Amino acid sequence: MLTLDRIYHASYALKDVIRRTDLISAPKINPASRIYLKPENLQLTGSFKIRGAYYKISQLSDAEKAKGVIACSAGNHAQGVALGAAKNGIRSIICLPDGAPISKVEATKSYGAEVCLVEGVYDDAYQKALQLRDENGYTFIHPFDDEDVIAGQGTIGLELLDQLSDIDVVIVPVGGGGLLSGVAYAIKTLNPKVKVYGVQSSGAPSMVNSILHEKIERLSSVSTIADGIAVKEPGEHTFDICSHYVDGMATVTDDEVSSAILTLIEQQKLIAEGAGAVSVAAAMFNKVPVAGKNVVCLVSGGNIDVTILSRVIKRGLLKSGRSYALTIELLDKPGQLLGISKIIAERGGNVISIHHERANESMDINGCFLRIVMETRNFEHIESIKHALLSAGYHIC
Repeated sequence: MLTLDRIYHASYALKDVIRRTDLISAPKINPASRIYLKPENLQLTGSFKIRGAYYKISQLSDAEKAKGVIACSAGNHAQGVALGAAKNGIRSIICLPDGAPISKVEATKSYGAEVCLVEGVYDDAYQKALQLRDENGYTFIHPFDDEDVIAGQGTIGLELLDQLSDIDVVIVPVGGGGLLSGVAYAIKTLNPKVKVYGVQSSGAPSMVNSILHEKIERLSSVSTIADGIAVKEPGEHTFDICSHYVDGMATVTDDEVSSAILTLIEQQKLIAEGAGAVSVAAAMFNKVPVAGKNVVCLVSGGNIDVTILSRVIKRGLLKSGRSYALTIELLDKPGQLLGISKIIAERGGNVISIHHERANESMDINGCFLRIVMETRNFEHIESIKHALLSAGYHIC
């Protein structure tokens, strides 16, 4: 059984292995509350997963270590197991979904693990790992539904209570539920007054649905930029613990996650992956009650592929009104572009691209379309520019 003693033991076992990440004040994320970040994206291997993985491996018998370990992961658990195995001098085999970010695959290999790419998502990699375990006698290191793994993740809860004595709310990302289980158990056991909330992507709400319907439910599919928490079904241990110790669950959209990633970059100079930013998104968009409270958002990881990051930043700019594209129908005559550019410039907009297209068959023979992409401050700024263009007689499509 999971106990507080086991979590304290995990903390002792990890003291020379992990980084004790500091709390960072982030007052602009939600001005109605006092937000702090627990940046596990700055942890060794770039996520909290090293805590549970290393502690689990440290508790194996010599016979189990001799056989080697196998794990499945969307990426972060893979790196935790790989590093934990390397530090214990044992072999590790990691099954990853073939869609896992290249950066996570390469990082896993760099820690000394053998990587087996499996077609599909996390759950498909899980089945392959179980098959190889049975065929070769490896010890399976579950990414979340294991009490030693949960205890390792629970060490974050101990640190939070030590770092912020008057904490009111803790917001935790959720995939399979190992992190939320450990943090919620540790915090609620030591200080029941603290509220603990879990957050999932709206495209992968497996724990949300399971807790809502009071039974474990499996999703037929998942779709989210938060690949680290794209899990179809929570674990038995994690579901049971979360059902007893978590105060509430929430979901956030990919657009909201993109905005949170962008906010962390701009305001805090932190890089978070989608899974790591869902807690911040929940605070930003008031998905859980945070007004007037001391709130900790657990930023669980920062292993985001740079190609995905560029797309996420673009999405975040659109979501926050920092970028906008408008199409204007014009008569194709000299001076039109000059007039439009002048209006945009006078109101502080910055044009970054222009596409001019001649008339199609449904337009006047002298007609054309002008598509402009511009940098803006916010949605109010966008509306002021549009209003000025309309007042000048331009037709916005």
